[in-house]
Amino acid sequence: MSIRSQLKLRPRADQRPAAPVAAKMVARGVRVSYGAKPALKGIDLDIQENRVLALIGPSGCGKSTFLRCLNRMNDTIEGCRVEGRITLDGEDVYGRTIDPVQLRARVGMVFQKPNPFPKSIYDNVAYGPRIHGLASGRDELDEVVQTSLKRAGLWAEVRERLREPGTSLSGGQQQRLCIARAIAVSPEVILMDEPCSALDPIATAHIEELIDELRANYTIVIVTHNMQQAARVSQRTAFFHLGEMVECDDTEEIFTNPRDERTQGYITGRYG
Repeated sequence: MSIRSQLKLRPRADQRPAAPVAAKMVARGVRVSYGAKPALKGIDLDIQENRVLALIGPSGCGKSTFLRCLNRMNDTIEGCRVEGRITLDGEDVYGRTIDPVQLRARVGMVFQKPNPFPKSIYDNVAYGPRIHGLASGRDELDEVVQTSLKRAGLWAEVRERLREPGTSLSGGQQQRLCIARAIAVSPEVILMDEPCSALDPIATAHIEELIDELRANYTIVIVTHNMQQAARVSQRTAFFHLGEMVECDDTEEIFTNPRDERTQGYITGRYG
């Protein structure tokens, strides 16, 4: 059986855009250290608009550290130092005039384990628009909540349960609720850190279908240990190893014709 069939790669036409795609975010020379311990060693990476970029590699290789650089989540970690330059639409996200709270509204994040707030389903989704002043009244807020839940593929399942706690939902539903919460503030980029690792196969399939639908409106970066998942949902894949980005290319090329022996070794299971 070929690597293509094992990984369920999509047809080449879907994987390769017909024309160059603009970069939504650009990282150049990004280095991260925790105290004296280096975690990332000069990452250069373009994140294309309205595409899904998968970050793969062994545990501890720097994937999640890099992901957290994109919306300055590393700012919350004591002793973490970030160097280099990351831009969003050409603007340095670490610039002095950038408000990290506003940045995180533009670059939303979905974490490994579903983490709904201890609030109702409605209030989970309405929380961001309320604190950012994105809805002028109850009718507008209702519309934002409904639209976000629809985009997250959850509206039909919860429309009669909006006042119930978000924690009353199943694991897969909770993760889709967290996605609805993220998109309720109209982000431009969505970061996903192992969003399916705590879910069963059926819930995982729902999330993967949702990711494919969301890329029409959002730029998505997903960290995953599951190479089959990376092959199914992404158009481009970057392989990280020991704090370095070894290579980044169209997903099909990474999995069928990697340029670096380290990538070849990882995708064929020689280490990981």
